[in-house]
Amino acid sequence: MTAREIVDLIKKNIAVPWNEQSYRDTFKMGDPDASVKGIATTVMVTFDMLKRANQAGLNMVISHEDTFWNDRDDIKDLTSNPLYRMKTEYVKQNGMIIWRMHDHMHSMRPDYTVVGSLRSIGVKGGEDAVMRPRVYTIPETTFGEFASQVKRLTGSRAFRCVGDPRAKVSRILLGPGYATPRMTAEADVVIGGEQQEADGAFDNVEYVADAASLGMAKGLIMLGHVISEQPGMEDLAKWLLTFVKGIPIQFVPAEEPFWT
Repeated sequence: MTAREIVDLIKKNIAVPWNEQSYRDTFKMGDPDASVKGIATTVMVTFDMLKRANQAGLNMVISHEDTFWNDRDDIKDLTSNPLYRMKTEYVKQNGMIIWRMHDHMHSMRPDYTVVGSLRSIGVKGGEDAVMRPRVYTIPETTFGEFASQVKRLTGSRAFRCVGDPRAKVSRILLGPGYATPRMTAEADVVIGGEQQEADGAFDNVEYVADAASLGMAKGLIMLGHVISEQPGMEDLAKWLLTFVKGIPIQFVPAEEPFWT
C-alpha cells in the first residue's frame, strides 16, 4: 500500500468532510506513491523522532505538528540552512514520507488530542471530547494536590502553575496545545499546553493571580505543547489500526524539548 492510498483510507474513515484547501494536512516530504513499510504517529517531527521511527522500520510519519519549524512548512528561506539540509537528506536517504494531520484531527468526533490529554492528566469522562472546551468535574481536592497529580502523570518538565495551592478545586477546563481556554466563572482550573502570558485577547495568568490574591479558587496549569497533545497521537495510532490492515503502526513520541 502506498502513502497516498493510506491517506485516502483516512479520508474515507474520518467521518467529517475533507478540506482539500488545508495547507497543514498535506505531504511534507517523500514520495506519496512509495510503498509504506510501517507508520509512525507522533506530535512533532523532530530529528530524534525520525531516527527512532526509521530504526523501527516505519517509513511513513503522520505528525500533528509541522516539520520545518513554521506552521506552513514554508521552506523558501531554509534551503541554505544546514539543519534543514541535514534533516531533508536523512529523510531522502532512508526513503521516508512525512504527512501532517492537524486540522482534520481537530474536526474528528471525538478529537483524540483532547481525549488523550484528559486521560493523561487523570480526568475521567472525556472519551467523547471535542476541541470546544467543557467543564469536567473531579473529586474535590486542593489545587496543589491536583497539580502534583498532573505533573506526576504527564512527566511534564515545562510544568508551570499560577494560583493558590491550598485552594479547593473540582471543576476543570482543558484545551491542549495552543488552545488553552479562557478562564471562566464555571471553572476552577484551566489546563493548556501553552499560551501568550500578557497582551493577549485574555490574560489568564494575570486573571488567576488576581483571583488568588482575593482568595478565589482559580488555578492555571501549563503543560507545554508537546506534552499536552502527544497522548492524542497514541490514540490516533489505535484508530488507524482499525482500518489500515497488514502494515505495522506504532506511536513514536517526540521528546519533550524542555529541561530543568
